[in-house]
Amino acid sequence: MHFSPEIEERLAQLQEKYEAMGQDMVSYLDGLLHADFLTYWDYIHLDTLLSLQSPKTPFPDEEIFIMYHQITELYFKLVLHECEQITAAQPLSPEFFTIRLRRINKYFEALTHSFDIMIDGMDKEQFLKFRMSLLPASGFQSGQYRMIEIYATDFTNLVAKDKREELRTASIEDQFEYIYWKFGATELSTGKKTLTLKQFEKKYAKTFIELGRACAINNFYALYKQLKGAGQSNTDLEDELKQLDINVNVNWPLVHYKSAVRYLNREPEEIKATGGTNWQKYLPPRFQKRIFYPALWNEHEINEWGKGWVEKVLKEVK
Repeated sequence: MHFSPEIEERLAQLQEKYEAMGQDMVSYLDGLLHADFLTYWDYIHLDTLLSLQSPKTPFPDEEIFIMYHQITELYFKLVLHECEQITAAQPLSPEFFTIRLRRINKYFEALTHSFDIMIDGMDKEQFLKFRMSLLPASGFQSGQYRMIEIYATDFTNLVAKDKREELRTASIEDQFEYIYWKFGATELSTGKKTLTLKQFEKKYAKTFIELGRACAINNFYALYKQLKGAGQSNTDLEDELKQLDINVNVNWPLVHYKSAVRYLNREPEEIKATGGTNWQKYLPPRFQKRIFYPALWNEHEINEWGKGWVEKVLKEVK
């Protein structure tokens, strides 16, 4: 049998590759000979993926709720994939940093634009009924989202607004006790931790603290400051960081607020969230004033952070 020059070249390259690893190329060719052709559905485990929806009630729209949250978590995994690449890059170039940030922003923008599925894509009465079977679970308990925040900025910037300056030089452990989201998961009447928060801390507290320590010198804000100090920052990088700030700290909470207003804002008293979270104070950006990259914003922009968005949403949903 005559082999083309291209095949002979590939065989020679394979022989060199396997010899370098002390492996027998013929054995690997036997494996290739007997292997089945790969299919799309096997490659992405489609049957498994489509079987992962297990509604707790007979209401049809609960499946929409489940699938959208699963999609969200897959997008968060994509974001974390980029976060890991950025923090591991040695050396980190502004170009590499910018490209990965742009990917992250596209993921968040896709999520934000798709959130109308949660706002208008479910029957309101069905939602208000099946949600009671989800207690005390809450989207608040997304560990991946909290990890993204830790990768994005100095841990100090995740501390509750009124404690930030006081704890600026404190340990990660001490700062974690006052991380902003804990104050969004307290019982509205007593101020005590909700079961939702207790469950969340039990599962993830150690992970968050360890990640906070690991990212102390290579979170996105720290890496940006290092590049800037070395004269390697540029406008494109700063623009992507600012867009990430808006995407995560304004636009994403805002669409959740819009959804909460649509389903939970009822007279004379708002309906509580499934986890007992204080969504009225927790979600609006202007209350938390959580900003990943304060050095990139001027004083007026910081003072006006998120202002006007909430009023706009309330008008839209009335």
